[in-house]
This record gives sequence, structure tokens and C-alpha cells, in this order.
Amino acid sequence: MDTTATPPEDLSEAEAANELMRLARTIRKHNRLYHAEDAPEITDQEYDALVRRNEALEAAFPHLVRKDSPSKGVGHEVAASPLSKVTHAVRMMSLDNAFDAEEVGEWVARVRRFLDLETDAPVAFTAEDKIDGLSLSLRYESGELVRAATRGDGQVGEDVTANVAHIADIPARLKGDAPDVFEVRGEVYMERAAFADLNARLMDEARAAAEEKGAPFEADKVRQFANPRNAAAGSLRQKDASVTAKRPLRFWAHGWGEASKVPGETQCEVIRAIEAFGLPVSPQFTRVEGRDALLAHYDTIASERPDLPYEIDGVVYKVDRLDYQQRLGFVAKAPRWALAHKFPAEQAETLLNAIDIQVG
Repeated sequence: MDTTATPPEDLSEAEAANELMRLARTIRKHNRLYHAEDAPEITDQEYDALVRRNEALEAAFPHLVRKDSPSKGVGHEVAASPLSKVTHAVRMMSLDNAFDAEEVGEWVARVRRFLDLETDAPVAFTAEDKIDGLSLSLRYESGELVRAATRGDGQVGEDVTANVAHIADIPARLKGDAPDVFEVRGEVYMERAAFADLNARLMDEARAAAEEKGAPFEADKVRQFANPRNAAAGSLRQKDASVTAKRPLRFWAHGWGEASKVPGETQCEVIRAIEAFGLPVSPQFTRVEGRDALLAHYDTIASERPDLPYEIDGVVYKVDRLDYQQRLGFVAKAPRWALAHKFPAEQAETLLNAIDIQVG
């Protein structure tokens, strides 16, 4: 019985348990396809709908939360791979999502309640566009890059140190007086134009190979990347780093992991320090105060989204003060002090000029 359209409160325990089982299996499958195989079968919006349904059922039936619940995991475990595994010193977390202004307001209110702030006490946040890329951790020791690893399941990722040596945005040595140990967290991505050029090149290479063999060229059998995020992930997670070297990958930083010393007392200060170390950060990164300013920045980025050279799927908000972040802490897989405000699916209009109808 399909219960997905039934409000959680109208389900029996047996129906809810069965749907939670199906959701765990389905979300696990799509996590594997997206994170481990770079071959998603559904859109981000369809995936988000599955996750939200799972969250709603778990809220209505907390005693039915499964040990393998998607709400407890991050990404996907590292599958069989020629790349070595790396255990992260500090877990790489996910983010909770909001899909409208009301949910953002509820999050801001929760932050204020948790911190027990006075009604008129100001709270500062940072806001930046959420790029659709592959999460990466860069470990620097004495300013030198010693290891790069993908997120994996948040605790264990893949060693891609040799591959990131070919990404111009990632310095082999940090500028200035960097901490003895400092892990930079960010996203590897591919710009839209570079993605289109890469797919065109793959098609040209396949055509040339077919001509050389004297075989017919079958364009529909050429494997191309579905979107820039998959192209970035597939390009970075290569056993042969020379393949990565031919791919136009970019990187920007948005946070940090293990650090012998944190170079600042606020999110904004540390991000600017990371930028000074020689790593790019979002050009849209800013600091604002209050819910209304967050939503205004969201609207600004949303209006600029179609013209950006890279793909984004939302805006990330973070509480600015690091002492507040420490007090807020974490839930199962995400910090209480950060939120991803997702964009709705992009829509476009197509003009249909004519229809030819043939009746057999």
C-alpha cells in the first residue's frame, strides 16, 4: 500500500513502520548513486522530498526511528575503490535544510531560545551561496598540503591528494602564518561553460576513436556527465591523476575541520583568514544581522543565480560567533548553528510552435 500521500498523523504504526523501511532503502540507494557512483537517477528536489517525508514520519512516530535511518547518516560510505581510505580527524557534517522563509524564521528563533538571548539582543550570521559540488577536506601541516580527502560518509573518505595537485585554486603551501595543523573544508566544482566544453570534448574524442577504427559513430552510446556536480566528482575521484589534470576543476573554501589554532573568533574572521592563506571563498560571502537580512541576501543571490558561472542550489546561513556555535553544538548529523536555505526547482518556459499529428 502506497501511503506517501497520507499525512503522518493519519497512518497506523504498521503503515508508518513499513513506509520508514521503504524510505530508508530508497534514500540509501540514491545516496549511493549520488555520492559513490556519481550517477543520480532523481533530481535534488525529488531527493529532498524523500528526506522531508522521512523526517515528518520520524517526528510523528519517534519510537519507530530505525537504526539505519537516513536522518543519522551523512553522504555514503566509501564503496570499493582504487583510492585509499582516509579517516577524518573531525567528522564532516551535513546541513539541515529549510525551504521557505517561515522555516528560516523558526531556525533563527530556535537559535535565540537555545542561547537564551534577550528579545532585543542582536545575533549576527554569515550567508553565502551553496555551490553544488563535491565536499573536500584539505589538511595542511606547517603550511604544507599533506592530504586531501573526499567527505565519504563523514567519518571516512577517499584520499585524492595526488588529484588536487592539479587544481589551480588549491595551493600546495598556505600564505602567511598558518596554524601548525589546519584542515580547510570546501567544495570542488566545475563551472557551467567548462562542463559544456568537457562533454563536447568527450563526444569529439569518441567520434575520432570510431573513425580511427572504421566503426560507425553512435552518439547515444557516448557516456557524458549529467551535470557539473557529477562531472566534478567523477573527475576528482580518478585513480589516474593525469585524467584529473585534464579536467577544469575549481575549488572554494567554506569552513574548517581540525585546527591547532583557529585564526579568529567569528565565522567571518576565520573565512577571511582562509582567504588570506590563499584559498578562494564565495564571492557572495557576507555577514548580516537578523532574519530579515538573511532573507534579503537570499533574494539577492536568487536573482543573480541564472547569471552565475557555476551552479548553486541554495544559500547557507551560519551563526557568526564561534562561542555561540560551541554552545549550540550538533544534532545527529548537522550543526544547530548552520542551515541550508534551498532554492525551488528552476523553471523555464518553452514556446511550442506547431504539432504534427499522424494517425495510423
